[in-house]
Amino acid sequence: MEIFIKIFGEGKDLNVIQMSSRGVVVFFIALLLIRVSGRRSFGVKNPLDNIITISLGAVLSRAIVGVSPFIPVVVCCFVIVLLHRLFGWLVATNNRFVRVMEGDKILLFDKDRFLRDQMKRALVCEEDLMQGVRKSALTEDMDKIEKVYMERNGDISAIKKQG
Repeated sequence: MEIFIKIFGEGKDLNVIQMSSRGVVVFFIALLLIRVSGRRSFGVKNPLDNIITISLGAVLSRAIVGVSPFIPVVVCCFVIVLLHRLFGWLVATNNRFVRVMEGDKILLFDKDRFLRDQMKRALVCEEDLMQGVRKSALTEDMDKIEKVYMERNGDISAIKKQG
């Protein structure tokens, strides 16, 4: 037991070696937690997935710097990961749950006109919308664009006119 205290320390008074040792262990625990959480956690990037990124970072950092007991921190992170996995499964299998958790896409441009009320609702200005059009449709010519949406994850996507 004494060797563990020498390597990992205890409490908040940690030296460089002890904090680094904790960092290495937390790194591997985080890898395991991410594998349990699933690929969605760091791929889709919607509010549900951002929550796990922020939460795990905040809680795991407490184990590294020693402000919280190590085992409860790891257990808490495991609970967060399981909750994320449950919510991810519900999102994948239940349309009503998706709308509650992630909302719907918002139509921002249609029939050659900007939908100002919808843009206000989405908290975007015309230049934000144009940036999304340039990125997704590779054009600035709005005459070539049929519709522009703000997707559930906050991205702006454009649909070009046919023909």
